[in-house]
Amino acid sequence: MADKFTIGLVQIRCTADPAQNLERAAEKMREAAARGAQIICLHELFHSEYFCRTEDASLFELAEPVPGQTTDVLSELAREKKVALVVSLFERRAPGVYHNTCAVLDADGSFLGKYRKMHIPDDPLYYEKFYFTPGDLGFPNFDTKYARVGVQICWDQWYPEGSRITALGGAQVIFYPTSIGWHPSEKAEFGAAQLEAWRTVHRAHAITNGVYAAAVNRVGFEGRPKEGDPGLEFWGNSFVADPFGQVVSQAASDKEEILVVECDPAVAEETRRNWPFLRDRRIDAYEPILKRWLDEKE
Repeated sequence: MADKFTIGLVQIRCTADPAQNLERAAEKMREAAARGAQIICLHELFHSEYFCRTEDASLFELAEPVPGQTTDVLSELAREKKVALVVSLFERRAPGVYHNTCAVLDADGSFLGKYRKMHIPDDPLYYEKFYFTPGDLGFPNFDTKYARVGVQICWDQWYPEGSRITALGGAQVIFYPTSIGWHPSEKAEFGAAQLEAWRTVHRAHAITNGVYAAAVNRVGFEGRPKEGDPGLEFWGNSFVADPFGQVVSQAASDKEEILVVECDPAVAEETRRNWPFLRDRRIDAYEPILKRWLDEKE
């Protein structure tokens, strides 16, 4: 049986200053490492505010190669603290080709690879199709020193297919770096239900795949209402669900926090023995899922 491992989720606020965000994220990751975290994950696009609230071509200047300058800095931290890192970045792949990407660094500072966000939303204040090309690396797993991990980024979390494929690749924990929050005008009426749906879908991924699900969200308000940008109130609530779907640790909605959670592969093994969803899958019958819609005439 594989050894237990400990993950850390860093829930922080962000500013418009990338250098400041990197410095503060590094500080919090060091704190997580000091508390025993071996694999540490930051929220989606931690290097800046969530800039997709508007369509502004000048914001492409925030992008960088991956690996690149930021991963170089963080690889030193990984090596120093002997921790693996999962970090979400705005990747500049080529002129006019950009991705929403997670880099995975091992505990010796080496670059293990990257996951590019597959599902790209286009909703009010989430104008990601303006910035990001859909991912083309599939659903890889990464063997860190401590555990085999997978990644899904924000909008990916609403699609069961990505989490299932990631789990089938052997992931012991799936990280979901996220930037999700309330439209100020909707919070009173829909806020509680939206948050509960978000929690539920992650717990479902944990249950149906028999894995640890670790969702890490940003927190705080970002926007400029006086300039016509109503902004978003990011709801925090980062949490870890075990393979039985139980929430074993959860952060608050309105403050920065670090969660440190021990994960036990034996729990996943026991859960899958009692809920053998992977055993009983009818892989011979799932071809229709490859179609956009099942028309009656087809």
